[in-house]
Amino acid sequence: MAIVITGSQGQLGSELCRQLGVEAVGLDLPELDITDRGRVLATLAAIRPQAVINTAAYTLVDRAEKEPEACRAVNVAGVAHLVEACRRLDCTLVQISTDYVFGRDARRETPYRETDEPGPLGVYGRSKLDAERLAAAWEKHLVVRTCGLYGRPGPRSPGNFVETMLRLAAAGKPLRVVDDQRCTPSYVPHVARAAVFLLNAKARGIYHAVNSGETTWYRFAAEVFRLVGQEVRMEAITTADYGAPAPRPAYSVLDTGKYHSLAGCPAMPPWQAALAEYVAVRRAAPA
Repeated sequence: MAIVITGSQGQLGSELCRQLGVEAVGLDLPELDITDRGRVLATLAAIRPQAVINTAAYTLVDRAEKEPEACRAVNVAGVAHLVEACRRLDCTLVQISTDYVFGRDARRETPYRETDEPGPLGVYGRSKLDAERLAAAWEKHLVVRTCGLYGRPGPRSPGNFVETMLRLAAAGKPLRVVDDQRCTPSYVPHVARAAVFLLNAKARGIYHAVNSGETTWYRFAAEVFRLVGQEVRMEAITTADYGAPAPRPAYSVLDTGKYHSLAGCPAMPPWQAALAEYVAVRRAAPA
């Protein structure tokens, strides 16, 4: 039976399709717009999948503050349509979520567990939390929270932090990178592997799937340049210095103990090892 991947041309969606192989049915715009209820119900009814993994999302965090309706149309209404379709077909819904459902606790110093109370700061985070709650209304649901994804770009993916840093450095300009947001950027193949494992294990509820450890964006960028052997002028700045329209969590590290307690689960390596793997894969890729 098929596993539908919505948002299949993004970073995570395309990686899930690669890992699932012939089981995967990848759907993305324009063939499937999850904001179109009728199209969602008809398309999934025709396929009759055993599961739907929803990687489709509005992820323009800053723009969401100016166009909340557009953000919620995808991240909330779109998920409501998928929940309805999965309920009709009695199939599992895997909803990909984010560390941005946290952040309100400015004094947080320990990784968030799945049982901790969410507290999103901005429009994007609130929309993803609402999506989690919609998914949870269906018995056969799995929510996978992750953070700062980077990996092989998909045909429709806007890029990722690593590629942005390398592109800006190639332009020869000094970089100003935020050093007061602590999180765990995560390698897409590792997150996809964890999501597939959880689906096959018939896991239910919320699970965190990120690489282990924690860092800041400044330290993450510094490790990128160390691994590629490039000297770059960098300045550590604060979130306030950066001045982005949307608020960001100062601390959004996710605890993966629940995931790692499952027998046979593929381990989520430390973020340093994951980044090194990405750089090696990137270096080996044909020009």
